[in-house]
Amino acid sequence: MLSSLSTARRRFVLGVCAVGVVAVLVVAAVVVTKVADTADPVAQDEPGPVLLISGYGGGTTGLDVLARALRDQGRSVTIVPSVGNGTVDLRTQAERLAEAADAARDATGAESVDVIGYSAGGVVARLWVRDFGGDSVARRVVTLASPHHGTDLAALAEATVPGQCPVACKQLATDSAFLTALNAGDETPDGPEFVSIWSTSDTVVTPADSARLDGALDFTVQSICGAGEVSHGQMPSSPAVLGSVPLLLGPTPPTLPTAKVCAA
Repeated sequence: MLSSLSTARRRFVLGVCAVGVVAVLVVAAVVVTKVADTADPVAQDEPGPVLLISGYGGGTTGLDVLARALRDQGRSVTIVPSVGNGTVDLRTQAERLAEAADAARDATGAESVDVIGYSAGGVVARLWVRDFGGDSVARRVVTLASPHHGTDLAALAEATVPGQCPVACKQLATDSAFLTALNAGDETPDGPEFVSIWSTSDTVVTPADSARLDGALDFTVQSICGAGEVSHGQMPSSPAVLGSVPLLLGPTPPTLPTAKVCAA
């Protein structure tokens, strides 16, 4: 058929066909990329080692108490060493978490890990899940008093004493470009089950409900153990957290704890 066309028309038809082939290849490449980017969730009924991530400043005192409680339940627990006292770029901290997760799985032979992120550590855990392969490694992600939507304290520090507000401080400021990007679309992407626990009397994460996480099992310590004040620093060792977290990391899907956990 092409042989019956003039040279000019034959070139035009061949050009159109070439464009069509390229378009098909581009579409196929996009489909393959999307398939490749899809998380392959781990088994939810097979708990693995637990990783604890400290917050801004890198302190682990409260995490030591929580780590002991989990070890008493027979869990393998590692407190991930902070990078730069938790003040450096949260992306760098997420990379460290990725390395720690691989090391924990290699050491135990487990297919997955459970992650507990305290304060900024919860934001690091979310970043790891979204951008650093955690979506196919994490089984559960529990955040404790985490400023998922920023804290006014960081915003105030950035505005008044910028020289004393390191990279992570700037990233945790309310409405920062970093958090805006992290929260765009799905705050709890496919992969692990997410839990967010926070305190209504938190004066470091301000406003306190910045710790709400869309798509997660989300509750306050006061809703479980009464209306008493629980400060930001008290969160990891509070009765509600010590009683709830071992249950939330069990082999069954996480559900809202009852007041019974407060006796723990």
